[in-house]
Order: sequence, then C-alpha cells, then structure tokens
Amino acid sequence: MADPHDVPAAAAAAVRPAALLGWRLLALLYDLFPALALWMLAGSLFVIAFTVTGHATHENIAPFSGWQWALWACCWVLTGLYATWSWRRGGQTLGMRPWRIAVTGDDAQAPSLPSLWARYAVASVSLGLAGLGFWWALIDRDRLTWHDRASGTRMIRRPKR
Repeated sequence: MADPHDVPAAAAAAVRPAALLGWRLLALLYDLFPALALWMLAGSLFVIAFTVTGHATHENIAPFSGWQWALWACCWVLTGLYATWSWRRGGQTLGMRPWRIAVTGDDAQAPSLPSLWARYAVASVSLGLAGLGFWWALIDRDRLTWHDRASGTRMIRRPKR
C-alpha cells in the first residue's frame, strides 16, 4: 500500500488551486503607481476648481469638507474605471502583467462590466478591512477571495510565453 505522504507536489496542487495571494499583492503594489497618477490629476483639477470658485490661492481644501469627500469619491471612481476597463480589455491591469495574472469569469469567459464593478467594490471594502477578503483566499476551499466570490470572477496565472 502506498504511503499517503508520498503524493507528488503536482498532484496536490491539482487538488487545491493556488491562492495567488503573493502575486495579487505585488500587482496591487504595482497598480498603486498608475492610481497615484490618476489621483494627482484629480487633485490638481480639484485645487483649480476650488481656487476658481473664490477660495484664496493659499487656502487648502479642509479635511472632511464636501470638497474632500467629492475628491475621494472621484479618486475611487477613477481607480475603478482604470481597473474595470483594464480587466475588460485584456483581463489585466498594468500591475498584473509582469506577474502573468489575469481576471476571468468563473466560466473562463470575459466577465461582464457589472461583475467587474462588483469585484472592484468588494475589493475596496476588503482593503478597508485590512485586506481581510484577500487573506481569506488562504483558507477558502477554492482559494478565492471575497471579491472573487461576490463577482463570479477568479484570478488565474497565465503560462509563460
């Protein structure tokens, strides 16, 4: 009788898919840079609008003011547009390309736009909760995150070309 501890690593990996958590976190780090560029652009436009509407040139947008909440909402939407547009066009953002990871539907088809926005929204909540939805992939039976489950999408790792 064969010893159960002698199961080849490839067979064990086929039983339980990889969580890809490290790759996901590296992609998020890379995607921080295009997001920062979008946020700086939005911030600049808000400062210009703030000044044009009659505020002093050296006056800052007050914390927790309507202006600041609108700026945060604009930054969230701009980042969502970047992510969902990238996922819809090729399954990858700029940060996902070096790690060869991509978003796909559960049926291996391109996900719909509403499911991609659901993915983005749930991932935002997950990040706000110290990444709990990402860490969930370590214990999930299918190695899916909260946003994978909520949106009917999954992350795959593409083979080397």
